[in-house]
Amino acid sequence: MKPLLDVGLLSGPLVIAVYAAAAIAALLLLFVRPGPRWRRSHWLVVALGAAVVGAAVGIGLTWLLNDALDLFGAELTPVVRLWIALGFAGFGVAIASFWWATWRRVIASILAIVLFAGATAMTINIDFGQYPTVRSALGLSAYAGDVLPTIAKPDPATQPTIATWTAPADLPTQGAVGTVTIPATASGFHARDAVVYLPPAALTADPPKLPVLIMMSGQPGSPDAPLDAAKLRQSLDAYAAAHQGLAPIVVSPDQLGSPDVNPMCVDSPIGNSATYLTVDVPAWITANLPVLPGPRYWGIGGYSQGGTCSIQLGAAHPELFGAILDASGEEFPKLGDPQTTIDKGFGGDAAKYAAAYPAAIMAAHTPYSDMFAVFGVGSDDSVYLPGVKTLYADAQAAGMTATYIESPGSAHDATTWAYVFKQGLGLIADHWGLNR
Repeated sequence: MKPLLDVGLLSGPLVIAVYAAAAIAALLLLFVRPGPRWRRSHWLVVALGAAVVGAAVGIGLTWLLNDALDLFGAELTPVVRLWIALGFAGFGVAIASFWWATWRRVIASILAIVLFAGATAMTINIDFGQYPTVRSALGLSAYAGDVLPTIAKPDPATQPTIATWTAPADLPTQGAVGTVTIPATASGFHARDAVVYLPPAALTADPPKLPVLIMMSGQPGSPDAPLDAAKLRQSLDAYAAAHQGLAPIVVSPDQLGSPDVNPMCVDSPIGNSATYLTVDVPAWITANLPVLPGPRYWGIGGYSQGGTCSIQLGAAHPELFGAILDASGEEFPKLGDPQTTIDKGFGGDAAKYAAAYPAAIMAAHTPYSDMFAVFGVGSDDSVYLPGVKTLYADAQAAGMTATYIESPGSAHDATTWAYVFKQGLGLIADHWGLNR
């Protein structure tokens, strides 16, 4: 069962098989008559017409749902738009072939619709990089059941610091990842298990205390997504390999509660997400992990919705965090249109919603004396890019030491988040003095 769950959805045999099957189905639909009452030439004309109509419907629905109503809050690339049009073109041909068709053709057409839908969904997923495996698409953690190794507790009088650390000969070549339950003692928030990354230095017999990064996924998303889908684990291992095993400890908690819920990292009827992230999670980290004291050596980050959370909470709690890593975050939290957001997330209080804008939070806490912030976005992300640039300028104006990163040729997708996380991790880790 496990090998099936780990089958790749971004590349590999399954992707090739789905595309090949969809292509064969399309050719058969076009060039094989649905039934004996059809002339081949007549069917080809009808099929081509149905394909054009189907493609037009797909283009129209994409414009309505994504561009006009902004239901998905993401910029779709030309490749995704083309595949949606092709998928709907296939739907059109398959539906047209129902008329005067044999029962075998009807069944084959239904199966073809399933294939076209699968190929289109797979292309969208490849473009966004949201679900790398079957396991992630089913909402199952890549690290479910993985237990963190026991961390050695050296004598505080002799424990090395980052500055005095010397990597031992048996230093692990990679960090370790495991799942943990972080109790929602103060918040009562219904969170899924968190995922924790320990760098190689933390796995030795005499580990130094290390900085910590709290990292969050987008929505929909899961706690393992920053390390897995956004390739943060690879970036951490690469940084550690170049710096004697030193890298931040990363804790990826669940700020959502469920993939289809967006609590907006505030305390509201949807859930006390803010208290969970700023009280319960830090308390657990302090009690269980060998981390340096905050706020200097504590950071918070994330992508998309998690990026929005990172600038909200990082800016609002300089007593907790000294670093922020915002990848493709929104300019302000939202649940659809402003009124819906105010009603569902802020009990109808428009002033309370306005105060939750990152710009308002930064204005209320300016000037920041020691806050290091990294903002990143894809160069082709026309939806999020203006807001990220605005927040970057606001952070500078508020006194933060801020850096802006643009991922070349990518949009609101995992390619961007992996790029921003890799670059931002290096900047923040260097700021913490891990580049010795």
